[in-house]
Amino acid sequence: MRTRLTELLGCPHPIVQTGMGYVAGAGLVAATSAAGGFGIVASATMSLDQLRDTVHKIRARTGAPFGVNLRADAPDATDKIDLLVREEVRLASFALAPTRDLLRRCADGGVLTMPSVGARRHAEKVAAWGADLVLVQGGEGGGHTGPVPTTLLLPQVVDAVGIPVVAAGGFFDGRGLVAALAYGASGIAMGTRFLLTSDSPVALDVKRRYLAADLTGTVVTTRIDGVPHRVLRTPFVDSLERAGRLATLARSLRSAAAFRRESGMSWRELARAGRTRNVMAANTPALLRASMVEGRVSAGVMSAGQVTGLIDDLPSCAELIDRIMAEADARLAALTHPR
Repeated sequence: MRTRLTELLGCPHPIVQTGMGYVAGAGLVAATSAAGGFGIVASATMSLDQLRDTVHKIRARTGAPFGVNLRADAPDATDKIDLLVREEVRLASFALAPTRDLLRRCADGGVLTMPSVGARRHAEKVAAWGADLVLVQGGEGGGHTGPVPTTLLLPQVVDAVGIPVVAAGGFFDGRGLVAALAYGASGIAMGTRFLLTSDSPVALDVKRRYLAADLTGTVVTTRIDGVPHRVLRTPFVDSLERAGRLATLARSLRSAAAFRRESGMSWRELARAGRTRNVMAANTPALLRASMVEGRVSAGVMSAGQVTGLIDDLPSCAELIDRIMAEADARLAALTHPR
């Protein structure tokens, strides 16, 4: 299936695996790209050396193209972009809005760019600045998200920009891929669906928490890092919602200290990055690590799209992508040759 996305990224299928923190490492990304999709590394919590090592591990497993997700406000963002240029990584994606200078730095080095947006005006801005693609996430999506559902946001952005649009938020099967293409997207991006594969590094007990959730099993909260974040509904998340200001501040400072140790940032660099959001910003990596790496669901959060309520199995990335493409082909055939 050829689309503008597959032509730009060099992958056979218009399916992107998003850069999920502590989930999208070498194993999952290599498995996705080797299966014909396009995997993206989550590098926000990686040092420069760790990212270089991850890129080399992926290259040792597959010659297929892949990308890296960057934090636009990170002090080492330009260093990581320079690394992507040297390593000839195909794509840099951005969860936070990148600056014009970061987009230009990527373009000058031959690295494609794909910012994530949740509003038409943001898509228009990054397109005017030279982004090559834009990922549009509707409110159904997991992690940081907005209030507008994919079915309304996607056509609005497609009509507003001339660059390829990748649809995210609520996708898990071939029917969704066909629907996204019908809206004018060039492909789909999935996070929760790839988290729930056998290639994902997340512990089985944590995956079972996702599989047990229904369509009402997620909640959007601002009590993690100050901005809307869709996560699985758990007793711990409920406690965050009830916590007072002093408890929230204390948790944020502990998270900041933990993130500083893990990322190698100085306190000054951490403060500079935190000013772009707030003192709670370090909560997200600390609380994600507790669940995604340490398996402590009672002390962490689990980013999750609403689509988790429709997922009931753990296929390999290859099985998942093959199934999606077969479903998409069957749906297209049924639409064009009805019986």
